[in-house]
Amino acid sequence: MTERILYYTKRIHAIHEVKGKDGVGATMDSMELEKERGITIASAATYCQWLDHEINIIDTPGHVDFTIEVERSLRVLDGAVLVLCAVGGVQSQSITVDLQMKRYRVPCLAFINKCDRNGAAPDRVIEQLRSKLGHCAVPLQMPIGLETEFQGIVDLISMHAVYFEGDSGEEIVIKEIPPDLMEQARSLREPWLMRPPCIPMI
Repeated sequence: MTERILYYTKRIHAIHEVKGKDGVGATMDSMELEKERGITIASAATYCQWLDHEINIIDTPGHVDFTIEVERSLRVLDGAVLVLCAVGGVQSQSITVDLQMKRYRVPCLAFINKCDRNGAAPDRVIEQLRSKLGHCAVPLQMPIGLETEFQGIVDLISMHAVYFEGDSGEEIVIKEIPPDLMEQARSLREPWLMRPPCIPMI
């Protein structure tokens, strides 16, 4: 995800994967061992600019063996993005990081990626955010198609469909919501104000 943020804000000019199959590896993974193993071991900091906003990014490991790196980073963060797999959902490390965020009172957004993978079920992940982590989770976006039919997302705030075109999805195309998805989009958007308050788990 960080690799794409840096690419779309023009900090880098090519996207490489964490797994490093092309022999390069992700920009934020600078250690040789990280590139060799295809995992993030140490936290790394960078910045980017989006419109008129400067964003400082700290990319932390996702593996349970490097939890201390997440702990150190959370002490200085203004907010966090909890990245969850649309297939795997909330896992043991997700629960550990969530407890750390609550300990340091760091507000967070959850980002569900890999909606183009087989078995992707973002609705199930949102339900796990509520049941396993105790969050009052409401979707801000809904996918247009899933797995091999994934095409883009519906922004439930602006009520527009957003498609990412080009070789690396760098061309953002905004269109009207497809008629067959309009009812589902409205049903996800309207309950926001009517949702009963929930008690966060501690």
